[in-house]
Amino acid sequence: MAAESPGRTGRAYRSPRRAQAAEETHARILDAARRLFLEHGYAPVTVGDIARAAGTAVPTVYASTGGKAAVLATIIDAAVRDPIVEHTLAEVRAAADAREAVRRTAHGVRTDNERYHDVVRVMVTAAATDESAAETLAAADADYRAALADVAAGLDGRGALRPGLALGKATDILWFLLGHQAWHLYVAELGWSWDEAERWLGEQAAIALLAPDPSG
Repeated sequence: MAAESPGRTGRAYRSPRRAQAAEETHARILDAARRLFLEHGYAPVTVGDIARAAGTAVPTVYASTGGKAAVLATIIDAAVRDPIVEHTLAEVRAAADAREAVRRTAHGVRTDNERYHDVVRVMVTAAATDESAAETLAAADADYRAALADVAAGLDGRGALRPGLALGKATDILWFLLGHQAWHLYVAELGWSWDEAERWLGEQAAIALLAPDPSG
């Protein structure tokens, strides 16, 4: 039996420099794919296009991200897991009253949608013809709704919901008024500013969700 070489522990060595290079390549691939998806849409873009724009090889794209559908899923995942989501939920929980909680929800959701609006539209368009994109959209929407359900549960815990308004219906209302489709309608299609949309949608959410203030 051959003796083990001095200093060898049997563990695979991973060079920090190589790991950093792999991370930089991964970031370049995602940046290139996002740019191409925004410029050309999802369907026409190929993995070869992404590789050329990122300055790397096609096999490297597959090794780093898993292909075009996985690239889109990773880009969308960044939007879903943006720190603004947890920050908004923390701000909502700390709000002094229910109306302030709704205002903070509208502001946080607006910030996330404004930041990722173009990417979300690429995903929505792609989902109409691509099964993988449709699955990515469904997963992203489920996470989005879960965050809004957390807000609704917080309002319910404060005893602030309208009498008889079930928690599930409250979540539906938040999704209808503050989901990505609402922001697209008012900002992209109707030409409202993000500030105008945030103010009006937040006001409508408060009216629809909250029990009337007995003080008037």
